Amino acid sequence: MFAETSGGEPLPRLTVSGKPGSGTSTLVDLLSKKRGWDSVNGGDIFRQEAERRELNVDDFSRLCKEDLDVDRSLDDMLKLLISSSNGPSIIESRLSGWWAYLAGIECLRIWIEVSNEERARRILSREGGQYEQVLNASLRRNSDDMERYQELYEINLDDMSPYNMIIQADNMDALQVLELVELKLEE
Repeated sequence: MFAETSGGEPLPRLTVSGKPGSGTSTLVDLLSKKRGWDSVNGGDIFRQEAERRELNVDDFSRLCKEDLDVDRSLDDMLKLLISSSNGPSIIESRLSGWWAYLAGIECLRIWIEVSNEERARRILSREGGQYEQVLNASLRRNSDDMERYQELYEINLDDMSPYNMIIQADNMDALQVLELVELKLEE
């Protein structure tokens, strides 16, 4: 599971994808610390752009649905990083696995699958709020994202074919997910 850099040295490269609240950011943080790898978090880029525009994440998600050029520019940035020989070792975003797959980059492409209810509980513990409101906002954001990716790229987020590792993480903590990924990286 290596991509070659322009200098010929092997560069471990992996993508981490999943719906909001699935634990992708936590996995990336743990892997980065454990292995000393650099990373880019697409969710951070998304949140930074929302903040720059003085919008919350839900409102920014709706803006991206209305103005597809906003989303394209964020995705183009990630595509560039994924295909760059000096890009980060780990790239996290909802579509990073798809971008690597479509670019023919041989790497570990991870999807973390978590139920809607568990994702809402995780978001609630991280950000607070009322469970039903968090669940409904999460479902709405996921629906908006799915529609947008279908319209923009004809990508169905329910299609798992680009991923060579799918982790069912409802009943797993972050360290258990990390352990599974570490085992896969050792293969």
